[in-house]
Amino acid sequence: MALDYQSILLTSFLALTSAIIGGFISYYFTSKSKKLEAVLKFREEKYSNLLILLQGFVGNTTSSEMKKKFFEEQYKSWIYGSDEVVTALNNLVDLVIKSQGKDPNTEEGRKAVGNIVLAMRKDLLGKTTLSYNDFRYTDVLK
Repeated sequence: MALDYQSILLTSFLALTSAIIGGFISYYFTSKSKKLEAVLKFREEKYSNLLILLQGFVGNTTSSEMKKKFFEEQYKSWIYGSDEVVTALNNLVDLVIKSQGKDPNTEEGRKAVGNIVLAMRKDLLGKTTLSYNDFRYTDVLK
């Protein structure tokens, strides 16, 4: 009789312990997943802003106001951007500085902008088979 009582108590304790541990593990992974999802959504929004502001450097949409906004957002990207995105942005900034107010080499500019977009894709999607050449900017004329 005492043995049955002890085995029931032990079984109940193990069941309760398993439920608590299982609940904690489930909570932990759900919480981690939601946090990662929120970070990716935040990055996607910020990267979209940067991508739109890159138009200030390209073709007929070149604009000093957009460039100024781009640089403001580029500074902020140090907080949220992946290392690869920050490096690609810095390469574009270096190209702009080296051109000293003139239009930079078209191919170098395309490569710099394409590498930024590529780095953003890799950060958000994990991997991609595209290259910087696959990103195309098209001027829309009136």
